[in-house]
Amino acid sequence: MIKYMSKFLKKQVVEKIRDIGLLPTFCHKDVEVSKKIVKACVDGGATVVEFTNRGDFAYDVFVKLLEYTQKELPDVILGIGTILEPETATKYIKSGANFVVGPIFNPDVAKVCNRHKIAYIPGCMTPSEIYAAEKMGVDVVKIFPGASVGPEFIKSVLGPCPSYHMMPSGGVETNKDNISTWIKAGSSALNIGSNLIRKDLVNSKDFNSIAKLVSQCIMWINETRVKTH
Repeated sequence: MIKYMSKFLKKQVVEKIRDIGLLPTFCHKDVEVSKKIVKACVDGGATVVEFTNRGDFAYDVFVKLLEYTQKELPDVILGIGTILEPETATKYIKSGANFVVGPIFNPDVAKVCNRHKIAYIPGCMTPSEIYAAEKMGVDVVKIFPGASVGPEFIKSVLGPCPSYHMMPSGGVETNKDNISTWIKAGSSALNIGSNLIRKDLVNSKDFNSIAKLVSQCIMWINETRVKTH
């Protein structure tokens, strides 16, 4: 088995997420299905993908996904999500995770990521949490659950803190109006899971439609950015 460590610099990962504006996230217990999902995201223009640490065999699937991307999709930046503790972060980083995402902010996870020069994207829900994360070297925070606070929260925080980079997650919809609203509010990127990697499309093996949906979302993001700036 190939031994991995992150092949992308922290700065590269953060800039790529901001540039694309979309971070797809998913989990699936089948390795071959997971490979097809990643390929669909890439075909749609999203070359940074988050695989979530959920289920008994998540680690095994992730390692095999890394091996696949290393060989077949070398430009893809694959990261791990749903990380709560530093021990889990260390395990995935040593296997080759290029970035770490969490539903909460854990300073100890931040320390692990900093030690390995890995991007950490923690979940935050208050200005104080965002400030604390930034003090620990976080460049992009995940506003989670996004649907609970809404786009107005991001706009309000950016008023006194215009340098913050926030990425809503949870409740971001794959339609033009919702995406435009989040981007207009000042979101640096959008983290979308089941609304993008739809269960019905995965079950029917319609990976072309997933690729088209990814492409459409990125197009709406770019269109809104052009109109906003």
